[in-house]
Amino acid sequence: MVANSLSIQDIVPFFLSLGFGGIFAVTLLEKFIPVVPSYVMLMLLGMTIPDRATLGLAVLVTAAGSLCGSLGWYAIGRSLGERRVEAVISRFGHYIFFKLKTYRLLAMSYRRNQFKVTLFGQTVPVARVYLGLPAGVLKLPPYAFMSAAGIGILIWNIPFLALGFSLKGSAQAPSNIGLRASAILIGAEIIIVVVARYVTRRRVRLRTH
Repeated sequence: MVANSLSIQDIVPFFLSLGFGGIFAVTLLEKFIPVVPSYVMLMLLGMTIPDRATLGLAVLVTAAGSLCGSLGWYAIGRSLGERRVEAVISRFGHYIFFKLKTYRLLAMSYRRNQFKVTLFGQTVPVARVYLGLPAGVLKLPPYAFMSAAGIGILIWNIPFLALGFSLKGSAQAPSNIGLRASAILIGAEIIIVVVARYVTRRRVRLRTH
C-alpha cells in the first residue's frame, strides 16, 4: 500500500496543498482507485484541517466526493447491465481489487433489504467502494440509493476525519489507529443490527400471541 511506503511527513503536506477542490477529487477518485485505505486517507485529511469550522466543511466536501463516486458506479452498472458488468469484472476486476465473487455477494445482499444494505455497506471496507455497481445493475430507485449512501458515507467519514483532527501533531500512525477504529465501528454496527432484529422479532411474536 502507498500509505505504508510513505511517512506522514511526506503525505500531509501534499493534502495541505489540495484545498477543498482537491479534497473532493481525492475522495471521488478513492471510489474508483482504492490504493490507500479510506480510513487512512480520511485521518490524514483530518490532520490537515486547521479548525472546527473547516472540519465541518471538510465533512461535507468528502461526503460529496464519495457520494459522486458511488453514483458513478451506479451509472456504470445501470448502463452496462448484469452480463456486461460481470464480464468486465471477470476480466479487469483484479486490477482494482474487485473480484467477481465479491460483486455477486454484494448483488445477492441487495435482494434482501436495499436501503439497509446501501446504508451499512458504505461503512464496510471494499464493499463501500463498489456498492453502487450492483445497485445500478439492479436499477434501485436513484433517490433512495442517494439518500441511503449519503447517510452511510457520513457515518463512515465523520469519525475518521474527527479522529485525524484530534491527532494533529501526534506521532501515532493513522493506518494503525484507523484500522482499530474501523473495526470498532463495524463491530458497533453489527451489534445494532443484531439488537434491531431481536427487537423486531420479539414485537412480531408479541403481536401473534
